[in-house]
Amino acid sequence: MVKAVFPGSFDPLTLGHMDVIRRAAKLFEQVVVAVGINTSKTGMFSTEEKIKLITDDIQEFENAEVAKMPGLTVEFVSSIEADVIIRGIRNVKDYEYERDIAELNRQLSGVETVLLPAQAIYQDISSSNLKEVAKFGADISHFVPKNVSELIKLKTK
Repeated sequence: MVKAVFPGSFDPLTLGHMDVIRRAAKLFEQVVVAVGINTSKTGMFSTEEKIKLITDDIQEFENAEVAKMPGLTVEFVSSIEADVIIRGIRNVKDYEYERDIAELNRQLSGVETVLLPAQAIYQDISSSNLKEVAKFGADISHFVPKNVSELIKLKTK
């Protein structure tokens, strides 16, 4: 059984993230969506809120689950005996960044990383950008799941 970890801050969870989860659930026997804390970003949602939102949105995938990820991704992957890290990439800049992180993770722990290129419809979706425009009242409902959109509207009133 191949267990994959899809790590991220998911602040907010986007339809692009959901697409990666959907595709990973078809490729691997088990997918763990690992909610980490990105110390270089200001969060809109608490870790508990993110876990609840994602849990609600992935119920259709019987082989997917959500977990809190404290610390380094490679340490979490090792602690749950996962086999591979999944990362979505939108463009060349993402590829270069993720390639470097994948190599570092491989050297640190031996874990391999699978990069899933974004579908064209999701290439321009960035959690950071969505969060920024939402703070100014922009409607981002067509970029995020419904439950995420509703909570964002409450938080940005």
